Amino acid sequence: MTPADRSDLPEVLRPATLQVGDEVRLVSPASPPRRDDVLQTQRTLESWGLKVSLGDNVFRQFGYLAGTDEERLGDLNRALRDPAVRAVVATRGGKGAYRIADRLDFEVVRNDPKYLVGFSDITILHMSLWKNSKIVGLHGALYRDDARGLGSESLRAALMTSGPTIVTSRADETTAELTTSGTARGRLLGGNLDMIATAAGWALPDLHGAILFVEAVDLYLGQVDRQLTMLRNAGHLDGIVGVALGQFTNFRPSKGITIVGLLRDRLSRLNVPILGGLPLGHGDQPATVPLGAMATLDATAGTLVVE
Repeated sequence: MTPADRSDLPEVLRPATLQVGDEVRLVSPASPPRRDDVLQTQRTLESWGLKVSLGDNVFRQFGYLAGTDEERLGDLNRALRDPAVRAVVATRGGKGAYRIADRLDFEVVRNDPKYLVGFSDITILHMSLWKNSKIVGLHGALYRDDARGLGSESLRAALMTSGPTIVTSRADETTAELTTSGTARGRLLGGNLDMIATAAGWALPDLHGAILFVEAVDLYLGQVDRQLTMLRNAGHLDGIVGVALGQFTNFRPSKGITIVGLLRDRLSRLNVPILGGLPLGHGDQPATVPLGAMATLDATAGTLVVE
């Protein structure tokens, strides 16, 4: 199957909810993780009753990558092809997932759907899997909390329960003041802005009828400006029905322009409801949310409900 939008694909695939005893595979498709973080993630998942296996190259390092492209791709595709593995968890983002996003085994994913869990650089894998296989993924990860150690009840709920995911806007998030009014309903697609822009023209799926979710970290304001301008002018944002704004982390004003002012200028031109302040991304205690699932954005109520 070639990496192109497939209008002939059958229905959207939602992987099965994990049960106690199911196997989860940890892989490193992007940058190398810290060994202690991987082992702590393994212990946390095992405390939920899950079996955890490690990819052959999970601790490899090749410059800023967790192994060569073939090593990282091999680990990921072996996990997708292994019928015993019921979910695949990326150890971290960073850099490099975009180098292998067009070579995933899309056919096996459709025949045996399983969740891919990750965010940041992993966004491009989510988009490529959706574009080519129409499979729901999980934008999220375990996070480190100095008060409570490593954990995420949001991730556990997304993996192991079947109810809807409800994310409520936080007033203390930077993007909260960008919230407008109104409601929108559509499939939630997107993630990290840098990866959305990187995917344009090859891994970015058709966003018509979608709620666009965007978060970002450690970019200059000019980069955000260029990326959003390119996406809009190239027509990639045509037809979206709403915008869900996550955490925009580590942004400083530039010559009197703030990230809030820049986002307001770029996104208000889309003329759709905007819900900001969502705890999704690289900030404090981020939640986990399904990508590709149907969602209702209620900017007036401040909620994003994902089925």
